[in-house]
Amino acid sequence: MTAAADTDRPTGAAHNLRGIGWMIMAMAAFALEDAFIKAASAIGMPTGQILIVIGIGGGAIFGALARRRGIALFTPVLLRPAVLTRNVTEVIGTLGFVTAITTIPLATASAILQATPLVITMGAALFFSEPVGWRRWTAIGAGFAGVLVIIRPGLDAFDPWSITAVIGVLGLAGRDLASRAVPVAISNLQVATYGFLTLIPTGLIMLAVTGGTVWPDTTGWLLLLGAIAVGTAGYYSITAASRTGEVAVVTPFRYTRLPFALLVGWVFFTEVPDALTYVGAALIIASGIYTFLRERRLARLARDRVMNAGAPV
Repeated sequence: MTAAADTDRPTGAAHNLRGIGWMIMAMAAFALEDAFIKAASAIGMPTGQILIVIGIGGGAIFGALARRRGIALFTPVLLRPAVLTRNVTEVIGTLGFVTAITTIPLATASAILQATPLVITMGAALFFSEPVGWRRWTAIGAGFAGVLVIIRPGLDAFDPWSITAVIGVLGLAGRDLASRAVPVAISNLQVATYGFLTLIPTGLIMLAVTGGTVWPDTTGWLLLLGAIAVGTAGYYSITAASRTGEVAVVTPFRYTRLPFALLVGWVFFTEVPDALTYVGAALIIASGIYTFLRERRLARLARDRVMNAGAPV
């Protein structure tokens, strides 16, 4: 999910440290949410059913918070093309990524997920005509090479299910790109509610393909409740991070999700990635951080040019 940045966000070292803390907490929560979903799937619960329950639980929590603050959940603005596009791409991204974490190692799926910012940069250039120079295009190419190193198409180690993680990246990048055009009249709580509610049709689509539901036992309900708890906590934390610290300082800490995924995968599922997965992940993360730092530098240069142009001679 994407949290809107607050233009009146306070700055300073203390605020940035708190923002970094919120971001790291969010990434840890999302890694745990993935683990709960994977564990529930491993005991025989259909993935579609898991998503429906999480969608109902998370949607109810954020919907109640919105209503408590007097925010209407359903308004005509929801029919705007940007909002509809965001919801559709959210479904595609969730379908892809959740299928990935239930069929391939968590670390592999999470490593591929780190390519999302690179796809967003590419999409911004293609669809929003944002200028992207050869350095960032090179970084994007290096990041995509890292994805290929991880999934290894054409080799014996290739797992066809890893393609679902790529589909997840494309969908989630499309969601974040569409979020740029979402009207500012829509609050973060509305976006959060819609984000969780889109899990319901996503789950129904998956059930239509896989068929069947099961009544969870005690373990199943605990796993589902755990996924809802850490999922909502993760969204709250990432929203707090975007509102507390400067985007330029806080955003790179999104990549802490991968170490958390590695730890969770090793502790709970005895997953140990091979060397090529680490190499591919390093390529993706290095490319993403370089792209972000390059965008930050160009934005600073553009801001300095504007200020210098307005200075008295």
